Amino acid sequence: MDEVFFRESFSRIAATLIRLTGDWTLAEDCAMDAIEAALRRWPRDGRPDNPGGWLMTAARNRAIDQMRRAAMADRKLRDLALLRDDEPAPEGDDRLRLIFTCCHPALAVESRVALTLRTVAGLPTPEVARLFLVSEAAMARRLSRAKGRIAQAGIPYRVPSGATLTERLPSVLAVLYLLFTRGYDGEPALEAEAIRLARLLAALMPAEPEVSALLALCLLQHSRRAARQDPAGDLITLEHQDRSRWDHAAIAEAVGLLAGRPVTGPYAIQAHIAAGHATAPDFAATDWPALAGWYDQLARVHPSPVVEVNRAVAHGYAFGPAAGLAVLAGVRDALAGYAPALAAEADLTERAGDTATAAELFRRAAAAAGSEAERRALLKRVG
Repeated sequence: MDEVFFRESFSRIAATLIRLTGDWTLAEDCAMDAIEAALRRWPRDGRPDNPGGWLMTAARNRAIDQMRRAAMADRKLRDLALLRDDEPAPEGDDRLRLIFTCCHPALAVESRVALTLRTVAGLPTPEVARLFLVSEAAMARRLSRAKGRIAQAGIPYRVPSGATLTERLPSVLAVLYLLFTRGYDGEPALEAEAIRLARLLAALMPAEPEVSALLALCLLQHSRRAARQDPAGDLITLEHQDRSRWDHAAIAEAVGLLAGRPVTGPYAIQAHIAAGHATAPDFAATDWPALAGWYDQLARVHPSPVVEVNRAVAHGYAFGPAAGLAVLAGVRDALAGYAPALAAEADLTERAGDTATAAELFRRAAAAAGSEAERRALLKRVG
């Protein structure tokens, strides 16, 4: 059966049952029971005409049985019994509520990510544990503590409104982007899951420009995946990537998401930067002054030493290596030993003509690299 269908069904059913029962464990168990029943029965009896409705009915009936046995509140039983299989509103509303609840700032960031993967993305607990490099038992405890924190803190199962929505949305977007970057750095399945969740959020909140911008940013970065490494697994820099191998359909979709939208926050700015790279016919044709301008804007909206490193690179290509080194000088102390900062300084120094100093900087960057592929790529620049 279709794994994506069952993951989406798990999320949809769990979200609805959490709203109706307030019991995360019950909701997840009943959703999984329904899926397991489908996997047993559908190959034998045939797939029903409305598979999503079949799963919802099976999960609802399982929840009713368990709540009756546990003598739960009559009102919650009544709400479950009145749930219609063809009811259109809860899926969108409930899954949006679920995302915002999982990403509540009262939870630690790692708990937000783990809970989102388990409940919204529908990943089994063992798979979530593998992604976090912990045991299944440890991850089960972490998820249990997160759910307990939601109950103890009285975190409401709803999408906030007004100023609270504006305040909370960055937490949701940050969790989704963290999922994407973890996948981009080595877990392709997780990267694809983050894009799927970003699509879901964009469909549920079409009027929020930063939501569409996050999806566009993920698509633009994902579009280069096939060209980022050579057959030996070594990294290929943007300058030397085969642009015919980029996913141009994803690029076109992302550019369309950005068209006519206001640039209101950091994801929109980063998406426009990524689009500048993605739409250039080759590296030499990149509009570096425009990218430098976007990075200047990003530094004002979302200042950080890491942004300054990227801004230095853009200024170096737009206005000469001395301009880039001047930007980098302002954050050198804050990023001492940070491999990308050392690599940026090495590249700018080499382009300024000081090859000996550049070689030493590339060696230092390689020593601080976070992966073997990155280390090899930097050592190749030593010459």
